[in-house]
Amino acid sequence: MTDDIDNLILEHLRHIRGRVDQLAEDMTDIKHRMTSLETGMALVKREVVAGDDTDARQQVSLDRLVLRIERIEKRLELS
Repeated sequence: MTDDIDNLILEHLRHIRGRVDQLAEDMTDIKHRMTSLETGMALVKREVVAGDDTDARQQVSLDRLVLRIERIEKRLELS
């Protein structure tokens, strides 16, 4: 009787160990995937910042052009 109980306990422990091993493998895979996602997000953030920088430079250039056009219009008495 105790042998049957011992065997049943061992069987359950083996099953639990197998599931824990599988979970550990899954967690390793998830960690690798998360690292890849974080790296990708960092690249996206850098591109967004670079785009914002470009937008700011273009706006400054446009503002300068507007000022120049306004001065030209004043000199030519167009406005």
